[in-house]
Amino acid sequence: MGQSVDATEKDVSRQVFLYDPPDRFVAGTVGLPGRRTFFLQASRTGRTTSVALEKAQVEALAERIDELLDEVVRRSGGNAPVPAVAPAEVEDTGPLEAPVEEEFRVGTMALAWDGEGERMVVEAQALVELEIDSEEDLADAEERLLQDDENGPPMLRVRISGAMARSFAKRAMEVVNAGRPPCPLCSLPLDPEGHVCPRQNGYRRSE
Repeated sequence: MGQSVDATEKDVSRQVFLYDPPDRFVAGTVGLPGRRTFFLQASRTGRTTSVALEKAQVEALAERIDELLDEVVRRSGGNAPVPAVAPAEVEDTGPLEAPVEEEFRVGTMALAWDGEGERMVVEAQALVELEIDSEEDLADAEERLLQDDENGPPMLRVRISGAMARSFAKRAMEVVNAGRPPCPLCSLPLDPEGHVCPRQNGYRRSE
């Protein structure tokens, strides 16, 4: 991993929000079900960074974290400092720290396990507009984004223990699943005012 700057500092060409480690690193939402905005939020000693992202990105991040932790445990023969499930003592059910001020919207994310430091490294980079003409161009662009390019987009980088990573993943999945209840007929999410149910030939249904 390359050199990073503190969240209170700005590099002339790139801003990296580094938390090593954070006091908190959680996923949460702002807004009512059906209109929620999802955030990753890291905080430590009086400073907080919040970045916005899509629900699907939160779900994918949580799933990938658990998968990577499981792989770390398997490769270590069970000797890695990674719990099988989220420990109750590090559970974090509190709300996002207010005010929630969006630093940027996430485009690309990356995960890694630092075996020497025994930490999970999570990186979330700002969404950037890229000119893509082919799948090969897309792969090249994504690889460039995940490098420590001094001219790269803003980035949130956190380094967390295996226990905190398990806790993050558990809470993130709970946040994803805490939205609109599913329609019992078609399983599509119900809006507060109901929804057009294809199983009822387009009639509006509400609960």
